[in-house]
Amino acid sequence: MWNQLHYFRIISTIVFSIFIINSCVNPFAPKLDYDIGSESSLISDQKDIEGVFQNLQYAYTFRDTTIYGELLNKDFTFTYRDYDREVDIAWGREDEMRVTSGLFNNSERLDLIWNNIVAITSDSTNVVRSFNLTITFNPTDVIFVDGKVNLQLEKISDKNKWQIITWIDESNF
Repeated sequence: MWNQLHYFRIISTIVFSIFIINSCVNPFAPKLDYDIGSESSLISDQKDIEGVFQNLQYAYTFRDTTIYGELLNKDFTFTYRDYDREVDIAWGREDEMRVTSGLFNNSERLDLIWNNIVAITSDSTNVVRSFNLTITFNPTDVIFVDGKVNLQLEKISDKNKWQIITWIDESNF
């Protein structure tokens, strides 16, 4: 009798332990990818101009003002054409951050698609590139913006990354 009780306790403990260990495993959970390298990162180091465009797309997609702010030089200027008044309107970095933060906070979704580079200087300091931007404020309020962005870029030597000095909006908005 003693052996049977002892044997039953051992078997019960083993079965219970196996049950506890296996209950912590989710067979439907995706496996972790330990092979993700910097080349597949969503955020670029901005060491080339394509990294600037990649980070702009990331900032708009995830409405991330921190990443957006790192793209702008301290002397940044944004300019757009007010077609109703037939004048160009410009503002600096602080106003740009405030306006962009408002856009990011008040929209449900932003989809920025970069198209072809229309013009680029040999030293990559001026780039004109076409884009499509879809701004969704709510399901019934969606704005489509098509146009070109005319950027003046500067490579900051101590950080070894490109930043935007001037952004001239050449869109239909």
